[in-house]
Amino acid sequence: MPDLALPIDRATLPQGLGGALWRGVRGTCPRCGGTHLFARILKPVERCAMCGQNWTLHAADDFPPYIAIILTGHIMAPVIIALGLHSALSAWAMMLIVAVLAVVLLGSLLQPAKGGVIALQWWLGLNGFAGKAGRDEAAPA
Repeated sequence: MPDLALPIDRATLPQGLGGALWRGVRGTCPRCGGTHLFARILKPVERCAMCGQNWTLHAADDFPPYIAIILTGHIMAPVIIALGLHSALSAWAMMLIVAVLAVVLLGSLLQPAKGGVIALQWWLGLNGFAGKAGRDEAAPA
């Protein structure tokens, strides 16, 4: 299935990988930044309503959960140490607090991680985005 992305004004394209990643992390279209990237929590829209970019071509697979798990672990480690050193809570109460915080943090990081991975794949022209890479579109004519 060919990618039928509409021509877009170069001024609305991200000027670098960082811009595309930031748009994806925010949950907006990495190409135009004008509309939502996700139809549901982790399901991207089939096509951008503004620029027509096909987002079904991505293959984020397991990478977003790995990113979310690594970030959660690095954020939670100091919290766990601080709770252990400076708290008079019982062990079960600390475990409950840590488990709830970890689940909330992990859940809140999944969608931004997936948006960032999709934006990265688009920018680099990976998988089905080959030949329609963001950096090729954003390059001066």
